[in-house]
Amino acid sequence: MLKKERHAFIMHQLNLHNKVLSNDLCQIMEVSEDTIRRDLQELSAAEKLIKVHGGALSLSFSEVQFSSDHLYSPEKKRIIAEKAVSLVENGMFVLTGGGTTIVEMAKVLPPQLRATFMTGSIPAVNEYLKHPSIDVVMIGDKILKDSKITCGSEAISKIRQLNADICFLGINAIDSKSGVTENDWEVANLKREMIEASKKVVCLSISEKLNSSQPLRICGLDKITHLITELPPDDKRLSDYHKAGVIVL
Repeated sequence: MLKKERHAFIMHQLNLHNKVLSNDLCQIMEVSEDTIRRDLQELSAAEKLIKVHGGALSLSFSEVQFSSDHLYSPEKKRIIAEKAVSLVENGMFVLTGGGTTIVEMAKVLPPQLRATFMTGSIPAVNEYLKHPSIDVVMIGDKILKDSKITCGSEAISKIRQLNADICFLGINAIDSKSGVTENDWEVANLKREMIEASKKVVCLSISEKLNSSQPLRICGLDKITHLITELPPDDKRLSDYHKAGVIVL
């Protein structure tokens, strides 16, 4: 790959997954660690990403509140958010993860909605606090600075005490065979616990993440009740998820 092609690939992966790992980029592009290190340094100097130990983060993670200036596919995420909100009813206990699509969902919650939202995501909490009538519960513990979400044994212990009506997860990758996958160990552990603590599990994903996978497996499709993308439910790309018994919106 030419440098321009490598940079474009890195930025596309970053836009899709919000985080990239240097080791993964080396394997996929078949280049050396030094090459990837230089690429990330150049993209960081150009203020296109945030270079961290072992990889890079999307610029959307540069602030406690995700910046709309750096939001990837905002129109698609707004469609997903509006579909997701249709599943929330008054009186529900709602458990949510983090990520830009979850924040978009928080922005379009109906002002008259009365429900309890529980999360360890600081950007999500910031949006929930703007709502006039929902209750907000912060699941606290050590904070992952990269993703701005709480993690650790205390957070997991609190999640295990929950019996949420519904859980909304912004996901990194999903495939009909591999299921839901992640690239962050601690986030993956949290998501597994959130799934087990909820009666319904809704995955939110732009269509570009369909039929892709990351190194860490969270669960199979049998644990997922709903999948929401920006596509119409009868789109051919969603047929495998229908066959697996997932409700597709």
